[in-house]
Amino acid sequence: MKFYTETLGLVKKSDITAGEYSWLTVASPDDKNGTELILELNDNPAAKTYQKAIFDQDIPAINFGISDVRAEHERLKKFHVKFTIEPTEVLEHVTLAVIDDTCGNLIQIQQTTQK
Repeated sequence: MKFYTETLGLVKKSDITAGEYSWLTVASPDDKNGTELILELNDNPAAKTYQKAIFDQDIPAINFGISDVRAEHERLKKFHVKFTIEPTEVLEHVTLAVIDDTCGNLIQIQQTTQK
């Protein structure tokens, strides 16, 4: 969770326990009642296999739309975040970058600008 809160800047919203299972949710500090991202331990062998396979194929597990990929890239570099793809304009008006979340997932950040 540290990567998502301290590095990405999301805030912890929920800490849920249901029997032997538990998970946390995080949200944007600008919209704490908006979309939540669920963070949970990956102790399922099938899920671990899937997670490793998409990571090894350089497929992001999640995509965050942001207003300025290059500015976020500079901010995250100060935290020594590993980028697997540096900010790149992939289509006219679409810039993206991909980061390693240190938990076995890739996260894409994407900026789409209007003409």
